[in-house]
Amino acid sequence: MALTIEFLGTGTSSGVPMIACHCEVCLSNNKKDNRLRSSILIKSEQTTIVIDTTPDFRYQMLRSGVKHLDAVLFTHSHKDHIAGLDDIKAFNFISQSPMPLFGNEETADALKRDFYYAFTDKKYPGIPELDLQVINKESFAIRDIKIIPITVKHLNMEVLGYRFGNFTYITDANFISEEEKDKIRGSEILIVNALRKEKHLSHFTLQEAINLSIELDIPTTYFTHISHQMGLHDEVSSSLPKGMFLGYDGLVFSVNNTL
Repeated sequence: MALTIEFLGTGTSSGVPMIACHCEVCLSNNKKDNRLRSSILIKSEQTTIVIDTTPDFRYQMLRSGVKHLDAVLFTHSHKDHIAGLDDIKAFNFISQSPMPLFGNEETADALKRDFYYAFTDKKYPGIPELDLQVINKESFAIRDIKIIPITVKHLNMEVLGYRFGNFTYITDANFISEEEKDKIRGSEILIVNALRKEKHLSHFTLQEAINLSIELDIPTTYFTHISHQMGLHDEVSSSLPKGMFLGYDGLVFSVNNTL
């Protein structure tokens, strides 16, 4: 079974261009240097899933023409990954059913806190209708799409990555244990965060992400969660090893997913 993957956003928490910045990346006329907050869309013939509801979620859905959504997977609770959740209500209106949400316990607690009005017993008309489900390390399926959660570290915070058949998505990480790396091995395609070239407290650098791809012997790797500090898309792309690419908003590719 084939899955279609679309980059809805490839930027870090501030997006690119960043507000009030006058660097060459933020002033670039290259569309590939314009990055919404990081998210991907996953589609099979039967099912459509989004990973994370960023602050740009509404625009991402409109820009990509998404008319139906079956579920949302969350990586973690930082605002650049959850802040757009309220706009799920548009899909509720169309489907007349709650939206299934999947995340770890910490993320579930944050969603209940930040969007408290959607989880109260007495609900105001027009609020999002949500079906929140806590997941752990066990694999599960959303309709015809099998999903394997992968736990990574974002400094001290546990973040979920996900594997779908021969494709793995990892964002907001700077450490992956050997046990969790074993879940990634064998992937044909990897998307992994690479914030910038300089060392960072809680994200992989570009070189660290390159080293991870080499270590896991991944044939094709795309980098995401990119800041304006990375440099111009075309210049950085020309320096990457074979089979490695900077992701960009709107990039689409296909992968295999086998139940």
